[in-house]
Amino acid sequence: MRNCIQYEAKIVGSTAVTERPLQKDSTTLKLWKQLLVSIVLVGAAFLAWSAFYSGAHDILARNGLERLSLFGPEAETAASGAPSGQGAPRQGGARGPQEALVVVAPVGEGLVNDKLTSIGSGQAVRSVSVRTLVSGQIVEIPVRPGSRVERGDVLIRLDAAEEELAVERARLAVADAQARADRLQALVASRAVSSVEAAQAQNALDAAKVALREAELELSRRTVTAPISGSLGILAVDTGDYVTSQTEIASIDDRSEILVEFFVPERFTSGMQIGKEIAATAISRPGETFTGEISAVDNRVDEASRTLRVRALIPNPDDLLRAGMSFEVTVAFEGERWPAVDPLAIQWDSTGAYVWRVVDGKAERIDVAIIQRNSDSVLVKAEMDPGDRVITEGVQSVRPGSAVRILGGDQQSDAAGEPTAQSTVPQKPNAGSGA
Repeated sequence: MRNCIQYEAKIVGSTAVTERPLQKDSTTLKLWKQLLVSIVLVGAAFLAWSAFYSGAHDILARNGLERLSLFGPEAETAASGAPSGQGAPRQGGARGPQEALVVVAPVGEGLVNDKLTSIGSGQAVRSVSVRTLVSGQIVEIPVRPGSRVERGDVLIRLDAAEEELAVERARLAVADAQARADRLQALVASRAVSSVEAAQAQNALDAAKVALREAELELSRRTVTAPISGSLGILAVDTGDYVTSQTEIASIDDRSEILVEFFVPERFTSGMQIGKEIAATAISRPGETFTGEISAVDNRVDEASRTLRVRALIPNPDDLLRAGMSFEVTVAFEGERWPAVDPLAIQWDSTGAYVWRVVDGKAERIDVAIIQRNSDSVLVKAEMDPGDRVITEGVQSVRPGSAVRILGGDQQSDAAGEPTAQSTVPQKPNAGSGA
């Protein structure tokens, strides 16, 4: 019995030892199957990426893997060069079309930085604040606030009773001195008085005349007149008020021209010249444009804001503009010219933006830098000339150096001309404020 038990134990132990290698082989087989399926999936994904992504060949070429490109321009060229029906040797994966069917648009030309727009404030070309030279009580205000006054018109009159009496006394003194001087001058001829007395009488007459002019000056200062012609503002005083030389009575603005002050960036300093024409739009009068010219340019750039102060004069014959208005000032410049392409022509990859240019029936990649985007065109920095043709549709089938066939090629124009159904000319943008 003990022997039988030992024998069974040996059989069970040998069986356990035999099953372990079988489980290991099964696990290894599963791993190989998973690896094989993964390789097949990766290969299929690579084939699909190479076939349908237009930049696959370029990416492989930049990384030194051009030999793995199954749909490169060399394979397509070889396939297109083999005569049909002659069984030419097929290179691996050369299944692309012989010629890519594309739509092109001519390169135009656009302007940027051809104008500057700034916000400025309007001022009257001449403006004065009216004050009295003497103190006194206001007895009359013969003008109405907001009316137009001419130079010399009376604005207010002060109480002048004392000054009028002083003028009367001075006139009497002048008359008395004049009579005495005439009498003594007649006596000098008959030698009844000396010439010294006659000279003293003449001096007294001159002094009396000076006193009269002084009294008249004091009387005239009791009347305040307009120093310039213009529009009178709202009066700050009323009849009966006592004013001094520090009291502001009113302001007068000459609005025959409006002086607009604005600031421009430092890089436009060289273009600010006296006499240069500007266009201004008042915020309170939308749709109306007023023209003028630069009248003054500051002699230095502000270090804090890096801007230059400029003033421009705008004629205002119809008195439509007021001092204090805000204006949008536009100054035109010669600007910078850049190639303008259709927005559909711009393509992107990991290196940046580029376009496909058609030269002698083949596609050529041109790297571009975008300067400005507009609604109907994109200004770019690139080695292109107006009239060059760039591909706008069908770019997914284009490779560098591959042959292309232009849809409606007989109707396409080599230069920027009349647009067709397949070729459109980018319009020049109106203006740009900066890149």
